[in-house]
Amino acid sequence: MAINLQKGQKISLSKESGGALSKVVMGLGWDAKKVSVSKLKGLFGGGSSDSIDLDASCVLFDDQNKVVDTIYFGQLKSRDGSIVHTGDNRSGAGDGDDEQIKVDLDKVPANVKSLVFTVNSFSGQTFDEVENAYCRIVDSSNNAEVARYTLSSQGSHTAQIMAKVYRHGGEWKMHAIGENGVGRTIDALLPQIIIHL
Repeated sequence: MAINLQKGQKISLSKESGGALSKVVMGLGWDAKKVSVSKLKGLFGGGSSDSIDLDASCVLFDDQNKVVDTIYFGQLKSRDGSIVHTGDNRSGAGDGDDEQIKVDLDKVPANVKSLVFTVNSFSGQTFDEVENAYCRIVDSSNNAEVARYTLSSQGSHTAQIMAKVYRHGGEWKMHAIGENGVGRTIDALLPQIIIHL
């Protein structure tokens, strides 16, 4: 059974999954917050706000906290091939994960100490306009959800540093960071990530 992570919580992925994990998926899901009909004030378009273009990214860091590689909508595959982004969802429409980043943990280069997963509002809308947002780790071998972190923090921020998957004591662990940030792209968020490594 998947664990629901709280902000700041750390877990061992192998212990939570019941064995060594080799391939995982970081899934990101969200919906545009519904706008009440009274707030629409005669505007056309039904009872929901415009779509929101959130972007999942993964930044690889070495043990000196230097960037090794970045996977995002503009580079869907890591240079070493161990991490693949499945593509950009520009609306959040539909059920389930809206964006996924697949990670082959066994193929992540030995010099990579941590993988930091983030989300940015490329459209510039704040998280006040987002609901039902989450990130989750899934075991690719059986599609079982290992851990889920609900991005419940609404506010005027346009980004969030969601979680870090990192090597510790010969195994992979996960840290639910959950820190709000500002920036429409991963490049704008990078200086804010370094603080939490």
